Amino acid sequence: MVNVYIEELTLGKIDSKFNGGMKTMGMGNAPILILKEGTKRDKGKDAQFNNIAAARTIADAVRSSLGPRGMDKMLVDSMGDVIITNDGVTILKEIDVQHPAAKMLVEVAKTQDAEVGDGTTTSVIIAGELLKKAIDMVDSSVHPTIIAAGYRLANAKAQQILIDVSTKVSVNDDKLLRKIAETAMISKQVNASKEFFADLVVNAVKTIVEKGDDGKLTADLRNIQVVKVTGGSMEDTFLSKGIIVDKEPVHPAMPRLIKNAKIVLIDAPFEIKKTEIDAKIEITDPSQLGAFLAEEENMLRRMVEKVKSIGANVVFCQKGIDDLAQHFLAKEGIYAARRVKKDDIDKLSKSTGASIVNKFDELEKGDIGLAGIVEVKKMQEEEMTFVTDLKDTKAVSILIKGGTKHVIDEIERSLIDAWSVVKVAIEDGMMVTGGGSTAVELAMKLREYAASVGGREQIAIDAFASAMEIIPTTLAENAGLDPIDVLIEMRKQHKAGKKHAGLNPFSGKVEDMLKLDVIEPYRIGKQAINSATDAAVMILRIDDVIAARGSGAPSGPPGLKPPEMDDD
Repeated sequence: MVNVYIEELTLGKIDSKFNGGMKTMGMGNAPILILKEGTKRDKGKDAQFNNIAAARTIADAVRSSLGPRGMDKMLVDSMGDVIITNDGVTILKEIDVQHPAAKMLVEVAKTQDAEVGDGTTTSVIIAGELLKKAIDMVDSSVHPTIIAAGYRLANAKAQQILIDVSTKVSVNDDKLLRKIAETAMISKQVNASKEFFADLVVNAVKTIVEKGDDGKLTADLRNIQVVKVTGGSMEDTFLSKGIIVDKEPVHPAMPRLIKNAKIVLIDAPFEIKKTEIDAKIEITDPSQLGAFLAEEENMLRRMVEKVKSIGANVVFCQKGIDDLAQHFLAKEGIYAARRVKKDDIDKLSKSTGASIVNKFDELEKGDIGLAGIVEVKKMQEEEMTFVTDLKDTKAVSILIKGGTKHVIDEIERSLIDAWSVVKVAIEDGMMVTGGGSTAVELAMKLREYAASVGGREQIAIDAFASAMEIIPTTLAENAGLDPIDVLIEMRKQHKAGKKHAGLNPFSGKVEDMLKLDVIEPYRIGKQAINSATDAAVMILRIDDVIAARGSGAPSGPPGLKPPEMDDD
């Protein structure tokens, strides 16, 4: 444990005797301040209790959103923007957390989201429960380093047990992959249409799966493009095997359907190049003005002829296109879109094989990309360009529709969770059952393991096992069931060897989760337990918090410093 010792030194009385003790001088009790005035400091158990209380508050904030019966949160920022969600990481990202220990739990959720894409609420709840159990042990005079060591041992054992209880899943097993996606969406707003979205998600992920040099399957989720359109119902959402560019043709006379498209991608302005320095042109004769304008026109015409000469009939330009150039392109029957986002240009390059060209002079036939169809379609009030029928494409687009912007945003969050879990299931090839079944199995096996470990660490391992049971307990609470009865029944069935027995929140009974197809990737549990353990151990090992004045200190009017604070 790292201890910070900053002590307040006090000068005691110094007795000086003059002439055989005739006179005594006292200097008084003047304190020498080591820390800056106003600095707040918590030491020992106070620091531990405060940190753990702050972290548990974060866990409690998202606890009611766990599971299919979980509730949503409405988050309103300072600008009045509203987010309605039950996605753990979204909730924690949006709320303004000040306490440093609480921020560590927010980091747990962010790590879980980055690694797996789902299970953020689970990871935070486990971390909160580990800290709750730890504080009980600290009260019983178990040293924090002993608890930390026990938690580390329990985590290592839990990872082994997770592998033992997992089952195989294959990239070709569409049914299992769809059920994994449905499990991720069962607690979301899209629950009523989860079969529809699960099918869409599995098709999207399987399209972008690639085999790496080491023979392992990988899926780069950046190859899934999301386009959102307000209007229609959520089941009007559809998958397009290609790229959707939210741009329309720059000229009304341009073709709206191009078959056997030959595409060029230009990262340069389709305009007359302006000088980078201030310049002035003096024209003294009317014929010079005509020649100047004619040369500008010829420069634009040569750009268009360069595109036509290599056989291209579709242009996506990242910069602007001059009005006159638009006219020339339309006359040649060439489709063009301008100010296309760099992200879309990169996706088009990857999926069509086109090279991104920075200079018109360097445009060659080898830079052309191919697509079966480029078509302009109207979506509600917007026109969009669909680039489809791509050879061996590794890019897909999902156009999300919904009644309101808030609904569309929540659909997007749900789909991101779903395709993230399908991706990791394909990459790892392993899955576990949900409904709290894996958590109870872990708890049972960890208690058996604790008995075999000598020393006080077994107390911490036993506490770790109990903390795992917070998942079925919370699922039961959120479903309006008695958590004690549910937990007793689950323990009973797991003791009888039914390792997939979990809570069905809809029926209120403990059932076989494998038969109900309530399954999730192995990596969700692995990462959640790892992150929760790391955060709990880190918070637990802190016994001194020194907060400088200003972190949380009230501020004065704009432009003023709080009183008694200098420029240091």
